[in-house]
Amino acid sequence: MFGRKVTLPQVERVESPGAAGRATQPPPDQEEIFRAHFRRIRERLIARINVSAAVLTGRERLARYLGAVVAEIAGAERLRMTAEEQERVVGLLLDDMFGLGPIEPLLADETVTDILINGPNQVYVERHGLLELTNVTFQDEDHVVNIAQRIASSVGRRVDETSPMVDARLADGSRVNIVLPPLALDGACISIRKFARTRIDLAAMVQNGSLSLGMGRLLAIAGRCRLNIVISGGTGSGKTTLLNALSQMIDRRERIITIEDAAELQLQQPHVVRLETRPPSIEGIGEINQRELVRNALRMRPDRIILGETRGAEAFDVLQAMNTGHDGSMTTIHANSPRDALVRLENMVVAASPNLPLRAIRSQIVSAIHLIVQVARMRDGKRRVLAITEITGLEGDVIATQDLFHFVYDDNESSDEVRGRYVCNRIRPRFAEKARYYGLEDELMACMA
Repeated sequence: MFGRKVTLPQVERVESPGAAGRATQPPPDQEEIFRAHFRRIRERLIARINVSAAVLTGRERLARYLGAVVAEIAGAERLRMTAEEQERVVGLLLDDMFGLGPIEPLLADETVTDILINGPNQVYVERHGLLELTNVTFQDEDHVVNIAQRIASSVGRRVDETSPMVDARLADGSRVNIVLPPLALDGACISIRKFARTRIDLAAMVQNGSLSLGMGRLLAIAGRCRLNIVISGGTGSGKTTLLNALSQMIDRRERIITIEDAAELQLQQPHVVRLETRPPSIEGIGEINQRELVRNALRMRPDRIILGETRGAEAFDVLQAMNTGHDGSMTTIHANSPRDALVRLENMVVAASPNLPLRAIRSQIVSAIHLIVQVARMRDGKRRVLAITEITGLEGDVIATQDLFHFVYDDNESSDEVRGRYVCNRIRPRFAEKARYYGLEDELMACMA
């Protein structure tokens, strides 16, 4: 097979230690030798095969073919390589032809939650809430752009100099954001929020210390009582993870409609309709935003509407939906505290309907939203629920709230690990009457005790 050339991956970079005080260079290590052999084999291989035609044969069949070709080239070039090294070369080639090149091992690593590519020579990952630099590199800038365009085209989107930003997703559901030059000054940037293969429920979150047992019980009751819930927090704080966990409390007989920019919710109920926004075409037309999808969802007979993230004018329509018989709806919002979340919601509604009086907006918020759950990623990387706040009403022109649970830091603890305790304020929630309607009042008051 022969024909068009494509960019194939460069092997992971390993910095060899310098030899201070010597005039001679240290001998190359085994990894450097392997990289040199890999480059020679790749050059010979590109000249021999048509990669576009080769990938059509399937990964398993192509792996056998490449294995034979790599062994042949290594012999012809007199490269001293073990069978394991030849197999590694084949794996790297296949990852680039069928996957995402050098980052395929990171995608397969279950300890990695985020992959952050800053140009061809800098790849960070997040493990256990903390960032660390890897030794993974790309061949050059074109290689990164090639991977970015492959991701975008797989979901029917485009990214290039005329449209240098895009949100997309991988085949497994991982969320991807891409920014290309000239917006990204130091090279193409790809941010991947990996799709969690293991689904986390409230019990697992209690077990790993993300919330207390009482908080877990309260949130379970809130989900079963069809409360409207807003999950507030910063980027990477675990908002979507908590939203997925809360959704498991939804009755399997209900019809749920989800609306997202890039689909990443993992609802387990049998009757789920998933809607996703659409960016404008190359001519600048055809865009479908979240507000239009929310409006259309109201005509689809939903029992609950779950909005992946509220970030703009759709906030007005979401509040309208919550106030018109769609109890149990949920969404997330970027904010640093429950009070900040309310202010952000107000600002979004004002942007959508500037003629509405502020008191009318606040009255609508009070009528629509029952709970705000504040989550955060601590300095030690651990994600916790910091507060469960109930909206109790409107006092004058101010929205009144009360904390049902909150996290208290231990000021005397100076270790890197954040320590503290969860506190229950032992008050009767305003939604106790609604819990009684669902036969859950006694269970609610027990968890508050």
